[in-house]
Amino acid sequence: MTQRARRRVTTRRPDRRPARRPVRRPRGRAARRRARERALTRLAVAALLLASLVALARAHPVATGTVGVLAVAAATLVLLVRTGRLDLPGTTGPRRDVTHTLAALQHMTGTQFEHAVADLARQDPAVRSATVSGGANDRGLDVLVVLRDGRRIAVQCKRYAEGNRVGAPAIYTANGTYRAYHRCDQAVIVTTSRFTRDAEVANASLPEPLRLVDGRRLARWLGGGAPPWT
Repeated sequence: MTQRARRRVTTRRPDRRPARRPVRRPRGRAARRRARERALTRLAVAALLLASLVALARAHPVATGTVGVLAVAAATLVLLVRTGRLDLPGTTGPRRDVTHTLAALQHMTGTQFEHAVADLARQDPAVRSATVSGGANDRGLDVLVVLRDGRRIAVQCKRYAEGNRVGAPAIYTANGTYRAYHRCDQAVIVTTSRFTRDAEVANASLPEPLRLVDGRRLARWLGGGAPPWT
């Protein structure tokens, strides 16, 4: 083999070998060592805390037992309140249902949705009362909201799926009844879906347009946003 051939072989031989990956064993051993150290530290802290509690219980058994009982009672009380199973005394108005999200509202029945909207309206400090009055012949009034300043708000609830939209007939019905029939000062239509273009145009052409609350605005209202009558 000539010297030129040897040079060709030596230059091509490294290309045939797979690229060497960096050795990770030291890094892996270091990570495992740090993990063991953290675990031992936590175990030592837990053992020290347990020993302190045992020593405290031996020195002051009555006080330690009382504090333990109070701690368990407080934790139980917090759990019951946060899960909605207990109302604290002195709270004003009905408890807010924490399951009232837009996704939950879309899976409710029509009557459940009306009660959910009434429950949401009562969260506004400016609301004196919110009464569900929907039915077969509700004439565009599902929830009657009475504000503390005396104004009456007629709320019509439309629990629709995302594909279905509220059309112009709902606008005409609510506009034709909320003043003359229900003696209200304002009308609101709340839906979990959206309004059609014809409904928006019809509402904009009214001398006093209604307040239209679609799914996105309802989600903002659920999240603490301003109610539609403000």
